[in-house]
Amino acid sequence: MRPTSQRYDVLVIGGGNAALCAAISARREGASVLVLEAADAFWRGGNTRHTRNMRCAHDTATEILTGPYTEEEFFEDLLLVTGGRTDEDLARHMIRESKEMLTWIEEQGVRWQPSLGGTLSLGRTNSFFLGGGRAMLNALYATAERLGVEVRYEAEVTDLEIEDGHFLSATLRDGERIRAGTLVAAAGGFESNIAWLKRYWGEAADNFLIRGTSNNKGTILKLLLDRGVQEVGDPTQCHAVAIDARAPKYDGGIITRLDCVVFGIVVNKHAQRFYDEGEDIWPKRYAIWGRLVAAQPDQIAYIIFDASSLELFMPSLYPPIQARTIPELALALGLDPDALARTVADFNAAVRPGTFDDKILDDCRTEGLTPPKSHWARRIETAPFYAYPVRPGITFTYLGTRVDKQARMIMADGTPAANMFAAGEIMAGNVLGQGYAAGIGMTIGAVFGRIAGREAARHARN
Repeated sequence: MRPTSQRYDVLVIGGGNAALCAAISARREGASVLVLEAADAFWRGGNTRHTRNMRCAHDTATEILTGPYTEEEFFEDLLLVTGGRTDEDLARHMIRESKEMLTWIEEQGVRWQPSLGGTLSLGRTNSFFLGGGRAMLNALYATAERLGVEVRYEAEVTDLEIEDGHFLSATLRDGERIRAGTLVAAAGGFESNIAWLKRYWGEAADNFLIRGTSNNKGTILKLLLDRGVQEVGDPTQCHAVAIDARAPKYDGGIITRLDCVVFGIVVNKHAQRFYDEGEDIWPKRYAIWGRLVAAQPDQIAYIIFDASSLELFMPSLYPPIQARTIPELALALGLDPDALARTVADFNAAVRPGTFDDKILDDCRTEGLTPPKSHWARRIETAPFYAYPVRPGITFTYLGTRVDKQARMIMADGTPAANMFAAGEIMAGNVLGQGYAAGIGMTIGAVFGRIAGREAARHARN
């Protein structure tokens, strides 16, 4: 084993949004800070590289936001998507703190831009990063390094020394042991650990695609839980969306997501619909579709739409499959032509006239159809016809470490850890019991990262 290295005030494990916000926050409190990133410099940042925006409460319109988004509205949206499965005190605390993040994150060098076209009703609620997630990360890394934060790449942690809720050291793969006064765990969930996913999903997990980094195997999460940190969250719950089935196994990111469910119908391998495609505004409901597709045979589904909808949404990296008729489209997809033709005909017959408006819950609906389509229902009748094959795209998992309002981990016996804090995906299950609203993962990471870094620094230096 290599000798123990220099001792730091704050050790941050992870390299994405939550980790960098923690590192910067701790350094601004005067602490010496080391960041350990398992990836190399090019792949640094975990899932943050693929993000576009952050959801924060704000009282007025700004140069980049079209109107106010109050704390109460934010909380009501969170209740809606989680079905009430959230720690209300912690969630309200996060939302309250999020009001400062738009300014604070900009002070760290991040720049904003107005919402992109085709982002479906996010212009008022979500702030978009100029240049996307990688540009945001680059700004945070530049600020951290300028402030004197030490960053080490390809520094995979394989063990944590913890005694009675007190962190002592971290061991790297090469055997080096790193001591620190406090620990901030911000190393993501276990979404890229297929074997761990299969404990809860069975063989279906082999068909899951991982939207983000291949590095989030849950190593730090498992070490913490094995050493007495209290777990939070349902291990089967996760942020999972329907993404293009042609996407790579890992790191497909935002460009493989499909925002067109509301503009057509979704069928399984038997050419049968299985859920209401028009249930609610897309930013509140898009993250249910990964789990829905995961429950279908062979974890595959197909979004079917016609020429009238082709330019209403942001497309995937891959072109849609196209045909002149519905039966021809079915053949191209490997579906039963008669079955798909019947499904489309039944849907068309059930559509009732209305005024189509994809920005609101409009009155275009079906009648007498199971499952219904509650909004944005239009007949699929204008050739050519199109389809996207989709599979479950897992962004991050919700099983994590329980924390309090200071982002301090809670031990299994209910007592606060002596010197251990957590931020980001590794503790997101405190807020997200199920479901998802666009941009909230970045909110959790930034808000609790800032808190964890500040509190860790104060503890270490006092």
